[in-house]
Amino acid sequence: MALNMGLNAIGGDPRLSIDAADPDQAVFVSPKHRLHHDPSVTFEEYHFYALKTREIQDREALNEPQTKGILAILFPPKSTKIESSPATPPSGGVGEKTSGETPPTDGGGRLVVTDEEWVNASRAMRTATWAACFYLITTDILGPFGVGYAIGTLGWGPGIALFTVFGLMAGYSGYLLWKIYLGLDSFEFPLTNYGDLAFRLYGTVPRHLVNLLQTIQLLCSVGLIVISNGQAISQVSKFKLCYAVCCVIWAACGFLIGQVRTLQKFGWLANAAVFLNLMIMFITMGVIAHSPPNFSISVLGSVGGSVNVTSITPDADGVYPPIIHNSGLPDPSSLIGSITGLMQGVYAYGGAQLFVEFMAEMRRPRDFIKAMWGAQFFIYTVYMVYGCYCYHYQGQYTYSLAYQGVSPYGWQTAGNMLAVLSGIIAAGLYGNIGIKVLYNQLLIDLFNFPPLTTRNGRIIWATIVPIYWTIAFIIAASIPDFFGLVGVVAAFCVIQFCYSFPPLLALGYFIKLNAMGDGEGFNPSTGVVTRHDTGIRRWTRGFFGDMWYRNVFNVIYLGGALATAGLGAYSSIESMINAFKDTQLNSFNCKSPLNLNG
Repeated sequence: MALNMGLNAIGGDPRLSIDAADPDQAVFVSPKHRLHHDPSVTFEEYHFYALKTREIQDREALNEPQTKGILAILFPPKSTKIESSPATPPSGGVGEKTSGETPPTDGGGRLVVTDEEWVNASRAMRTATWAACFYLITTDILGPFGVGYAIGTLGWGPGIALFTVFGLMAGYSGYLLWKIYLGLDSFEFPLTNYGDLAFRLYGTVPRHLVNLLQTIQLLCSVGLIVISNGQAISQVSKFKLCYAVCCVIWAACGFLIGQVRTLQKFGWLANAAVFLNLMIMFITMGVIAHSPPNFSISVLGSVGGSVNVTSITPDADGVYPPIIHNSGLPDPSSLIGSITGLMQGVYAYGGAQLFVEFMAEMRRPRDFIKAMWGAQFFIYTVYMVYGCYCYHYQGQYTYSLAYQGVSPYGWQTAGNMLAVLSGIIAAGLYGNIGIKVLYNQLLIDLFNFPPLTTRNGRIIWATIVPIYWTIAFIIAASIPDFFGLVGVVAAFCVIQFCYSFPPLLALGYFIKLNAMGDGEGFNPSTGVVTRHDTGIRRWTRGFFGDMWYRNVFNVIYLGGALATAGLGAYSSIESMINAFKDTQLNSFNCKSPLNLNG
């Protein structure tokens, strides 16, 4: 049904395809009087205002002082200053109140302001720099520490090759999202999240599906971080503290950090999280080079535990097998373990689901491409070196969370505590955007909840935060196979947002863009949208128009992404089925799953 809606949108709604020869048919409605998700706004109108906005931003960029120096990149300001004018409210993040009084609104929830005030209000929301976005993109607790495990389950050759391919394609997906965003976002019609892209290209139902899937992914990501932090604390306490309490502690911390409502305020926290993760990597690399693996927990989530249990099973004298490596697939006859490992590696590139939210708060979204490619290069280089290093020294004993795979207790504690701090920052970021998607796109649209700029909206936000974190904890805690759950989330959500949706959205965008011929487009004076044809003829012209080979490649890319997601879903579900068959602990017990001797 979503595809049919998308094709209909590409062909055009006859009610909106008004011939320029009869302008009296057009009833011009100013953008400030439109609903945020108004189905009557056409692609041509979105694109017209987007080009206008890019011109304004480019002119402003020429007059702004250029920030230079390595310190400005390593420690970027959380925002850029915006010169105020009588029509420009004080700058603030999305969802923040900008004055002492709540502005009046019309029936659609829009501010009753002039056209100039409407544009300036939109501009005032955009304050983030590209360097700050770099840190937001690289704030990922699960990504780096599972790369060694992913390489091990695939073997040296396939592991490095696939991780490289995933990195390149993740960068290409980010490029596609950036191109689409620049062509559809404007001060008049601001894009705020991933679902808005689906809405403007394919319609209402795809928007709700994307928002629902993004909500599920962010909810599960928060839950996974709560559980991993709980495991870390239980290991630090030498399993003397009830494991369920260890997890609940971090759910309670989420109640507090979740009260931060703007990404702008996460800027310096994201900066700190990146350096915390680097410290964990350096500590882990130094320790595993001079100490044996943590044999006792290898059965829980190591390379051998996933692909060949006999390779980590001790003999009658309690002596574990020597470290081994595989140049190819460890077990070509069974791909379940290898694909499950690959899904862990996919998490390293899972930031694309938040790219639209990051661009929405940027002063100059055209610069996002620098932050995105810089982050992808950083992630690939650092994570690849770290993953290969861990697998080289620990082989089949490489653990899914590498810092928990070191054997000296003191260094375990250091890694766990740093990971806890980094993890709560990442969980706060995911929870912040997850609640925004849930609130702005579902509760406001479907149940008429008040906007977050109102007092009631802020009260409801404060109430939703603990409920959200509690649900995230319950979902993750009730599933005994932690790493199987990671794989399921990666297959059903991460791959879609990072690899499936971008080429699908790009197809809709470039077909519509290429279909616009001479004499067609949006007239801002009359509100008339002129289209000379509709249907198959228009779709065909759009597909085989400018750079048609890009559309062909996107079709192939989309098919490959969906196939990979299917394989990942199958392997992860099989892994979880096996986990439920065995008697295993979940996070509602006092005994930690890492405590095999308790």
